Formats: sequence, C-alpha cells, structure tokens
Amino acid sequence: MRIKVLFIIPTLDRCGAEKQMTLLATNLPRDRFEVHVAVLTRDGPYSQELRKAEIPFEIIGKKSKFSPSAYYRLKKLIKKIKPDVVHTWLFAANSYGRKAAFACGVPVVVCGERCVDPWKSAWQGWIDRKLEPQTAAYAVNSTGIVDFYVKKGIPKEKFVVIPNAVEAPDVVDLNKNDLKRNLLQELDLSLTPELEITSEKDLVFHEMNISGANGTTPPELPFLIGLVARFWPQKRIKDALWAADQVKFAQLNFYLIVLGDGPERDALLRYREDLQISDRVVMLGERNDVSRFMPCFDVLWNCSAYEGQSNSILEAQSFGIPVIASDVPGNRDLVETGKTGIIIPEFDGDETRRRTALSSETIRLLSEENKDLRRRLGQAAQNRVREEFSLQKAVDRHAKLYERLLSQCKK
Repeated sequence: MRIKVLFIIPTLDRCGAEKQMTLLATNLPRDRFEVHVAVLTRDGPYSQELRKAEIPFEIIGKKSKFSPSAYYRLKKLIKKIKPDVVHTWLFAANSYGRKAAFACGVPVVVCGERCVDPWKSAWQGWIDRKLEPQTAAYAVNSTGIVDFYVKKGIPKEKFVVIPNAVEAPDVVDLNKNDLKRNLLQELDLSLTPELEITSEKDLVFHEMNISGANGTTPPELPFLIGLVARFWPQKRIKDALWAADQVKFAQLNFYLIVLGDGPERDALLRYREDLQISDRVVMLGERNDVSRFMPCFDVLWNCSAYEGQSNSILEAQSFGIPVIASDVPGNRDLVETGKTGIIIPEFDGDETRRRTALSSETIRLLSEENKDLRRRLGQAAQNRVREEFSLQKAVDRHAKLYERLLSQCKK
C-alpha cells in the first residue's frame, strides 16, 4: 500500500523552497508514494509543474498572519486526505501545518526548515519550541541550519540534513561563445561595451585607465556575471551593484545580468541610475528560463546575508560556472575558496571592505592569466554537484526518511 504524503507550503512562488518541494513532489516514486500539496496563501508558477505531473493541490487561501478560518480549512483537508506523513515547509506552514496535523492525528510530521532565520522574533521562536515535541524530524538542507536551531533549543538528534537537489542540465550543442553571442544579440547588448563612453564618469574611468585595459586587446566577447536572487534585503543586491561599479572602473569588458524581482526593485533601479551603470547592469526581472542563462555566465555572484542552501549556486555549478559568494552558512557548504569558487569574508560587518573584496576578486578571476583557474574551479564544482546534489539522491533520502519514521511510529 502506498504511503500518503501531504506537503504544506505557504506559496508556489518561484523561490528556493518552492522549487525543492516541487522537485520532490513530482519525483517521489509513484509506486510507493501518493503525493498531495496544500498551499497556505496563494498560487504561483510552480502549480504548472504540479498539474503536469498530475499532483493534486489545494489553495487554502490564508489572508492574514493570524487566520483561524485558514487553520480550520487546512484541518478539513487533512482529515479528507488522511495522510501518513505531513511535511511542512517554511515558518507559516511549519506553524499552521504542524498544529493542524497534530490535531488530526497524523502519524508522522516532518518540519522543513530551509534557511538560517535571524529575523524570527521571540514569539516565533516560542512557536517553534512549542511544536517541537510532537515533530518526528526536521528535514534541513545544510549544517548551518542545524547549528542555528540547536542554539534555539531544538534537539540536534531530530535533524536530518538532505542537501538541495539540482536537475542535470540539458546537453548544449553550441559552445559558450556561441551561446553568449546569441544571448547578447537577443538582449540587444553591445559586444564591445568597453568602448562605449556614455557619461562624464565613463570618460574619467577611461582616461584614468586604472587596470591598463585600454592598452590591451579586448576579449572576443564581454564577460557575463550572473546574479539570481529575490529582491529582498537578505540578498544584499546593493553589494552587487556597488561592486559592478568598481568592475566598470577597472575597465573590464563585462555585463552583470540580474535575474529576479521583489519589493526592493524600485530602490535598486534608482541606485543603479545613481551609480551610472545602467549600460553594464541588466535587470531582467523574474524569469522562468534561468537555466538558459546559466551556461552563458563566466561567474555567478551570491551576496546574501544569510542562506539555507542556494539553488542558484547549485545550478551555476551544475553548468561548470565558478561562484563568488558571501561567507555565510549554506554558502560554505557549496563553495570552497580555491577549489570550487571563492568565498568573500564578512569583515565583521564592514560593508565597504566586503563589497571591495567582491569586486577585486571578480577582477582577479576574470583576468586573462586566470582563465585556466576559472575552468578548474568550474569543473571541480560541476563534479561535486553531480556526485552529491543529484535529484535522485535527494528523492531517495526523503523517501527513506518517510519510510523509516513511519516504520518507527508503528512499532
């Protein structure tokens, strides 16, 4: 008889936890598991994937932080499905979902903590601790999350670390230069941006010639730096824009391609204008074809103040793209300086030093003499992703977790 699993998640937005939940829901073996999804607040792009895989899902329609009606609708759904396992994802679902599952007598309840969460208030921490005794296990994606929640009072023995999954990229016939050239033409971007002087600031940069780039033969195509992130304060996208200004100051032939959207969009657009880097920083909004951009990048940036485990880093590494990332839990699990990428220190919160390090390390990595280093870092990262972060491994680990917990509760 198949095990019924109900995933409960706040939204189906195009974000990291939502992606991992969708990958898991659509790839658990159908002969062993019957999967359902409950979405607390609103629909989103990933519902298309659930429909395609014929995974039933229901929108609960929670309208506010405190919503008794949503709680009772969720309980009604749980009683209807009668799941053997409820696996909740993120704080709202971890709170409403676990409480409702306990009330309905669900045999196994798994809590999914996906990020280090310094934003949680005292009352949110109280809820986490209050729901812990009946929680069978905590499924997390990095050791940094374990450390964070153990300090908050959650028993370490309840944690199971299952790294994020990344799908193997499609084999691409065109070489990197062909892919980049096609993308630049599609985006109507110049192949020689280092020659364009569009402001007095550009003229000063050009005349100062700090890096000596004016006297060298420019590369065949500009370098492409990628950044994939939700426009939240946590992601510190201002760091990236500031660093891009410094990379431009060094007369490097490049574009920063930013994929994402969010509440900080208008402020970031204004900051880009203030820095006069609109000719080098291309903000394309939220995309459903990020994997099409990844093989075109020469390096990926991650500037986050905190992470669980970055999907964009894993996706870049799956294409053999070296990553420069902030020194925070989660990123440290994926990027090792000198082996699979470069980690930028936090410098005890010194914003200027952190941003300067990002720009200087990027300039160093993209220099002609480090062409082989870029290749080695990317290849090592790609090999590690294939060995440790495959979709099949993540699915197998979750399947074994559900079966083990269910078996234990029946004894």
